[in-house]
Amino acid sequence: MKCSTCCLLAYRSDHNDTRKLNCSERKTWKYSPDSDPDLRIYPVTLGDEGNYTCEIVSSAGNFVFYSFLTVIVPPTVALTFDKSTGAVCQASAGKPAADISWIPPNNVSTSEVHHPNGTVTRVSWVNTTLSTVTCLVTHPATNQSLFLDLPYTSPRLAFFLLGGFACVAVVSGMTLCLFFIGRALRLHKLAHRSAAPVATKNVRSTPSWVKMEAVKPPVLSECIYQNYSSRTVYKNY
Repeated sequence: MKCSTCCLLAYRSDHNDTRKLNCSERKTWKYSPDSDPDLRIYPVTLGDEGNYTCEIVSSAGNFVFYSFLTVIVPPTVALTFDKSTGAVCQASAGKPAADISWIPPNNVSTSEVHHPNGTVTRVSWVNTTLSTVTCLVTHPATNQSLFLDLPYTSPRLAFFLLGGFACVAVVSGMTLCLFFIGRALRLHKLAHRSAAPVATKNVRSTPSWVKMEAVKPPVLSECIYQNYSSRTVYKNY
């Protein structure tokens, strides 16, 4: 790279001399420079990106070659679920930015964040009622397909479930109401049956033309016999 602080590798064949200036251990000759003067960079970092110049001087003339090194960083891919946005597909710290697509491609929203080191994080989310979605991440360094089973059901099914619960609640309420009405009527009939009995006055050897007279039983000191089955009281004189 052409700069005052960049790495410089040089070889002079007539003196068999090799020089190295401002170069780390990551940058060296790939093989022997007298047979194959190729540059080897390993491992590559984002700072290695840039223009590289190779100059060759010989008795046949001077030759200059230029190469531009582009560093590609594969993104970290994740597919998650968020209650507010739905299925979220994220390709983090990729260079260049990854392309995200969905199957099926409906109601898709996308945002991205550019980092100081040149990488980009792209986020895409989709709100769907399907049970399964597929996220496709396309990048020069990698292609990935991610699948996610969504944890919620469709609004139509939720509507049917809610309607079913409402019907059960209405039927239960009507059943309880009828039960309490029947119980109240039964208690009302029992209350009328347990009213005070009516007493009749019975006279021995009563002629046929004498009618029975209904009287209230007086409080007497004589013995009173009460028949609970016929609910009548007989007074013995």
